[in-house]
Amino acid sequence: MNKYLQIHPGDNVLVALQDLQQGTEVGFNGSTITLLKDVPAKHKFMIADAKEGDPITMYGVLVGKANAAIAKGELITITNVKHDASAFHEKEGTVAWEQPDVSKWANRTFMGYPRKDGQVGTRNYWLVIPMVFCENRNVSVIRTAFEKGLGFAPAEVYNEQVQDLVALYKKGDLGAIKTYTAEAVSLSNKRHTVFNNIDGIKFLMHEGGCGGTRQDSDALCALLAGYIHHPNVAGATVLSLGCQHAQVSILQDALKKLNPDFNKPVLVYEQQKSASEFSMLSTAIRDTFLALIEADKESRQPSPLSKLVIGLECGGSDGFSGISANPAVGHTSDLVVALGGTSILSEFPELCGVEQELINRCVEKDVSDKFIRIMRAYESRAESVGSGFYMNPSPGNIKDGLITDAIKSAGAAKKGGISPVIDVLDYTEYVKRPGLNLLCTPGNDVESTSAEVGSGANIVLFTTGLGTPTGNPIAPVVKLATNTKLAQRMPDIIDINTGTIISGEVSIEEMGEEILEYVIRAASGEVHTKAEMLYQDDFIPWKRGVSL
Repeated sequence: MNKYLQIHPGDNVLVALQDLQQGTEVGFNGSTITLLKDVPAKHKFMIADAKEGDPITMYGVLVGKANAAIAKGELITITNVKHDASAFHEKEGTVAWEQPDVSKWANRTFMGYPRKDGQVGTRNYWLVIPMVFCENRNVSVIRTAFEKGLGFAPAEVYNEQVQDLVALYKKGDLGAIKTYTAEAVSLSNKRHTVFNNIDGIKFLMHEGGCGGTRQDSDALCALLAGYIHHPNVAGATVLSLGCQHAQVSILQDALKKLNPDFNKPVLVYEQQKSASEFSMLSTAIRDTFLALIEADKESRQPSPLSKLVIGLECGGSDGFSGISANPAVGHTSDLVVALGGTSILSEFPELCGVEQELINRCVEKDVSDKFIRIMRAYESRAESVGSGFYMNPSPGNIKDGLITDAIKSAGAAKKGGISPVIDVLDYTEYVKRPGLNLLCTPGNDVESTSAEVGSGANIVLFTTGLGTPTGNPIAPVVKLATNTKLAQRMPDIIDINTGTIISGEVSIEEMGEEILEYVIRAASGEVHTKAEMLYQDDFIPWKRGVSL
């Protein structure tokens, strides 16, 4: 295994692939670099002296500037380097792309749920949605009734643990309580027997719908419409209070905008028009059960890989993200695009510094102009409240080597591979064109993943270097570890280990192909992701204020 890596020939820093001690001599380009301090794995050190104001480059782009003089062999930190990134402007040149060889998948299919509008689902869910937070309690009542009644409820190992602890407490056995250890349970992929072709009922509770701006409630309605329109959804039960900003009529208009011929069953119940809460909930449960009988008639059918819509996401990123998991996922994205499928790259604050590359990859000037307009507006909103993209890296990111937003962004953008950018979508816009799409979302893991699925992703590839459990209610989220230590430490949330790229066991291209094979199996329902098995159903709508 190599001890260090220069990512791009133009970089003036090297990445430590393992912990390197002070005094270690590193041979590079015919010269010797003596490390002036310990350099932890994932962090970077200078290959030449830099004076204050000199650029720091990684991935071939500007990622910061020296805050003070930095000596050759010195560790770069938040103390001696500050964020900086290249400016961007209108599109230059033409788009050229040499597609990867996808002949081995030319006749492959996945087993999906074809919908009447031409989309194909990777799961078959029924949704229960509140139009406003006032209905969350009623949604919870329906959730308890259906999950227990139909066998969709998670294993009750923790309930059993509490019961055991209560029994020991009643016995007065404090010592046994202190040493009590619950037994882990094996989570089954098949969680019910009542309906064979329904993967579950999902409940999108949220804190919006009223009390905020009308723009926020309109965006919420558009996001909920994207979930109802989604190919993984057979239909929905909607609970409305009646007086809130997020009116059912706005949701219905958003559905018609997505598909003028929209014809999925959507059952709507308004509490302020109901005789009683009991009457509303009892009727909703009965009608939903009848709709589930119809939804169960859907079955998986062989479907072309061109019907895959892959969300590209990262969270809990580390210094290896941009050299293992992200470029591997980028290759998977290129494969899917070459097969006629679709991928979605989001998290606009984490594209800071690589905007020009993405602009030049846009197939049309209208597309690149839209990207420029959205990026500048987003950055302006952040700066207007005394923030900015430069504040994006979290303490965990910084601790593991991502010390500026531009470093984080340059690695995060690798998830998008090298294929042309076919379209740019603002928040809640639904994918319309196959190929690589850029979607405006914050860098927040759950807000971004929720948005990708709301825009049509029927499976999500989520890379993590620190360990992030994020999932989604209706789309499988495949968790990819950037390093082997994480995969071994948190096997309950990690699906694929890309740390073998760091150790030199596989290439980025080989791992990208391995990921695609897993995607096909997951899309077909042959495997369930760890997030699915843990019921990690995260859903957070984005308010268009400042969220990085």
